[in-house]
Amino acid sequence: MSFERRPTALLTGAAGHLGGVLARRLAACGWHMRLTDIKPFEGPLPDGATFLTVDLEDKRAVQDAAAGCDLILHFGGISTEQSFEDIIGPNYRGSFHIYEAARYHRARVVFPSSVHVVGLYERGDKLDQDCVLRPDGYYGLSKAYGEMLARMYWEKHEVESLIVRIGSTLSEPTDRRFLSTWLSYDDFIALVRCSAEAERLAFTVIWGASNNSRSFWRDDGRARIGWQPEDSSDGYIERLDAVVTHDAIAEGLQGGRFVTVDYTREGLPPKDLF
Repeated sequence: MSFERRPTALLTGAAGHLGGVLARRLAACGWHMRLTDIKPFEGPLPDGATFLTVDLEDKRAVQDAAAGCDLILHFGGISTEQSFEDIIGPNYRGSFHIYEAARYHRARVVFPSSVHVVGLYERGDKLDQDCVLRPDGYYGLSKAYGEMLARMYWEKHEVESLIVRIGSTLSEPTDRRFLSTWLSYDDFIALVRCSAEAERLAFTVIWGASNNSRSFWRDDGRARIGWQPEDSSDGYIERLDAVVTHDAIAEGLQGGRFVTVDYTREGLPPKDLF
């Protein structure tokens, strides 16, 4: 199903960095935005948007917030590497509540997965969408869970999802690793718009990166939804190629600095199992 009218979208995590970008840019496109977070929205609300304080761990509140929405953009939860106990509530239970709400209200879901579901691959590896997931920490593990949750809800309940394995969504890349993972704001917004405009979303996995020649990633489901990134990090290569962390683990693996949190192995992880 695609939406001939402007869609009504529930956006969780609206007070966060990417949430703010989505709220303002999609409202400017004429979308009806229902914004939620546990923190206040920074700045004035976009025209036509509403804001609700909703805790993702409150199943009833999530269910009520999703009523009448065509699309749920699930950008709430913890987005940095934290302890398992900190992550389990908002990222595991919260994602479950989102998918239960999507099932009840027959809404599509955009689930922002992450490079950190494959963060323990070396930077020289070229990955397809069906590669074995190798999360680099508790945050990445929660995103791998979210991907499997989305797949189960598609196969059991026909809840459609766009899984976006986001690399690094910034105004511009800032170091060598981002030359591979950068996703521009314009490409990011175009991708989310495709999730509403596609006739059939099903369960679609997309590598969330712009058209970067140094990308770590190859095949995905972009042809199914008609998304083609237009920006590229290539124009930053000369300026950023020498900007590195000087940490052998961070520089060797796709997950970068996240990998180094509580990393106790000597050297890079073994490749022989993968």
